[in-house]
Amino acid sequence: MSEALKLAVILGSVRPGRRADAVGRWVQRHAARRPGVEAEVVDIAAYQLPVLDEPLPAAYGRYMHPHTQAWADTIAAFDGYVFVTPEYNRSIPGPLKNAIDFLYAEWHNKSAGFVSYGMDAAGTRAVEHLRVVMGELQVADVRAQVALTLGGDFDGDAFQPLPHRSGQLDMLLDQLTTWSHALRTVRR
Repeated sequence: MSEALKLAVILGSVRPGRRADAVGRWVQRHAARRPGVEAEVVDIAAYQLPVLDEPLPAAYGRYMHPHTQAWADTIAAFDGYVFVTPEYNRSIPGPLKNAIDFLYAEWHNKSAGFVSYGMDAAGTRAVEHLRVVMGELQVADVRAQVALTLGGDFDGDAFQPLPHRSGQLDMLLDQLTTWSHALRTVRR
């Protein structure tokens, strides 16, 4: 039997009162129900990364700070990622971009999916930016995504996804696991 596929559900917001926690747990529960899949929530807030403080470019892979090495060890351990991100000013939150930029090779030849949330555009503009960043890092992003609206999928601060969102998430996870398995062979 093959080794379990390891997926990280990366919470892309560090804001107090953020909605990423509830959304991330929902994604993690869905992913963990799949046979042969281990899914873990990875909270960038827990790493307390400062604004990028490494003296060398991440492409060199020579990290000088313990916080960077801890982050690198975490990201390197996964086969694929689901980024849970709000949209801030038509893009991704600064802390998420900062966390991504700390590393380079740890992202390579893996896959990513996106669950976004926001006002009218439901975070889709943030995902557009993430797709470009992922391409530069040699991450294969999947087409399916889940775009949650604050008016439809939340009741105030409570996350209550519309019934069809589970099907959207299943489609995203189908694509993500397929690509993650395929890219595992590339890395080996």
